[in-house]
Amino acid sequence: MTAATARTEPPAAPRHGWRERWLAFRNGLVARPAFQRWAAGFPLTRGIAQRNTRALFDLCAGFVYAQVLFACVRLDLFGLLRPGPLAPEIIARRLDLPPERALTLLKAAVALKLLSRLPDGRFSLADLGAAMIGNPSIAAMVEHHAMLYADLADPVALLRGPSDQTRLSRYWPYAEGVEAIRPDSVAAYSGLMAASQAFIAGDVLDALPLNGRTCLMDIGGGEGVFLSEAGRRHPNLSLCLFDLPPVAERARVRFAAGGLASRVTCHGGSFSDGNLPTGADAISLVRVVHDHDDAVVEALLRAVHAALPPGGLVAIAEPMAGTPGAEPVGDAYFGFYLLAMGSGRPRRADELTAMLTRAGFTDIRERPTRRPLLARMITAKR
Repeated sequence: MTAATARTEPPAAPRHGWRERWLAFRNGLVARPAFQRWAAGFPLTRGIAQRNTRALFDLCAGFVYAQVLFACVRLDLFGLLRPGPLAPEIIARRLDLPPERALTLLKAAVALKLLSRLPDGRFSLADLGAAMIGNPSIAAMVEHHAMLYADLADPVALLRGPSDQTRLSRYWPYAEGVEAIRPDSVAAYSGLMAASQAFIAGDVLDALPLNGRTCLMDIGGGEGVFLSEAGRRHPNLSLCLFDLPPVAERARVRFAAGGLASRVTCHGGSFSDGNLPTGADAISLVRVVHDHDDAVVEALLRAVHAALPPGGLVAIAEPMAGTPGAEPVGDAYFGFYLLAMGSGRPRRADELTAMLTRAGFTDIRERPTRRPLLARMITAKR
């Protein structure tokens, strides 16, 4: 064989192992309508077939379920039922809905376990509906998702690259670069972050080892909800907030109203500049890292390392990809949310560990949190 002949021959077909051959056989079998019908009736496979059918239908119907929740929130149905059960005709009148349409909503909410229907026909809060009352930040996020749904109206177009701004990129102006930040553009997203931050601040602080630390700096701390809770729990801890100038100013007002002005220093700036204030021996990044692309995160972690003294602590707290039992939250929900936002991506714990290592940190460990679906935490030392 000549060299020229060798260059023109097509590459050999890849050799498939037993696993690939088994998957090809299995998938071909499951795809057959006749097999699906047989599996749904055979006693040993009936349960699996029914669960798969339900799971596939839930994927198709998920938007409808979300819109039922949205309607309940927009109409304040959970607040209406907070004092106690009500008859459907009373609910319809108070919601200003036709009786038959109010009943459609009520039945849907029962099916989604948001409400319960009592034997006498009245409707009351179920566990999930009551949880909505206790966590107003969830309602704020439900309202906010109208923007996400608009951006996902054509998911294929989004995957191929939007030609125009998305609604989420306009809502989160830092996704387009700090030069896009104006004082009038931060109020909406700062308010949403303040509402949702309260939901996880306790979980993060339960796991964050701050005993013996003298000063905590929260980078991207928004309006200071997390730092306010940290100050309440640790009365001898000095506090420092770093965020974009108009956001830091809003935090300053909140701290003053909460009586914390004497304990907190607010710094306005951008960590994309590569410089951070010094003086803190603990730094927190709460739901900050996943909002930014890899190059920005790598530079941020190097800046954090430079700002800390020897032995200083850094904590990254956020939802992470690959969380056991919550896999769709990371790669499906946050994957597409951040895609629509135009910045960042969900990362696995091992990816964050590798980034911290490259930045020079040691003693990297994950700290268990109460609700890892909402926030897991990794700490490291300088």
